[in-house]
Amino acid sequence: MMNRIYSNWVYGGLLAGLLLLLLMPLLTLAWSTELKLFYLTLPIYMLHQYEEWDGDRFRVFINNHLGHGKNLLTHKAGFVINIFGVWGVIAVSLYLAFYVDLGYGLIATYLVLVNAIVHVLAGFVLRAYNPGLITALILFMPLGIYTIYRVNFDSDRAFQYLGIAIAVLIHVSIMGYLLRRRKQLNTNAQ
Repeated sequence: MMNRIYSNWVYGGLLAGLLLLLLMPLLTLAWSTELKLFYLTLPIYMLHQYEEWDGDRFRVFINNHLGHGKNLLTHKAGFVINIFGVWGVIAVSLYLAFYVDLGYGLIATYLVLVNAIVHVLAGFVLRAYNPGLITALILFMPLGIYTIYRVNFDSDRAFQYLGIAIAVLIHVSIMGYLLRRRKQLNTNAQ
C-alpha cells in the first residue's frame, strides 16, 4: 500500500490544494492579510507539485539529468521530501506565525521563493523547461515577492534571515542527498 502512496501522493495533494483554496475565505476570515499570504503558500505549493510530479515528470527529470538514467530519486524519497520537507515545514511555520510571532511565516515564503529561483536557474543552465518552472514563475514569484513587500520586517531582519536559511538548507540537503545517492549507485555499479 505505501508504494502506491509514494507513487501517487501528488494527486491527493492537488485535490487538497484546490480544497484549501476553496475553503480559504472561511478558514482565514479573521486572519491578518500577512497570515493569509503565509497560508496561501501551502495550496499554491500543492499546485506547483502537481506540475512537477504529474506523470512522474520531476523524478524522471532528476534521474535523467543528475542520475544519468539511474534511479537517483526514488518514489519514497520524493514523497518524504515533499510531504515532510514542504508540507510539514509550511505547516510548522504557519503554527509558529499564528501562535508565536508573525515573522515565522516567512519560512514558508522563502521556501517558495528559493524553490522558484532553483527552477529558474535550472532553466537557464539547461536552456530548457524543467518540471515546475511555469508555476514557479507565475505563482511562486508573485506570491513570494508580494508577501515580502507586504510583511516588511524592517525593524527585525532575523525572521528574513531565518526564512532564507531554512529554505536554502532544505534545498541544499536535497541536493546533498541526490549527490550521495549518485555516488552510492555508481559505487554499487562497479
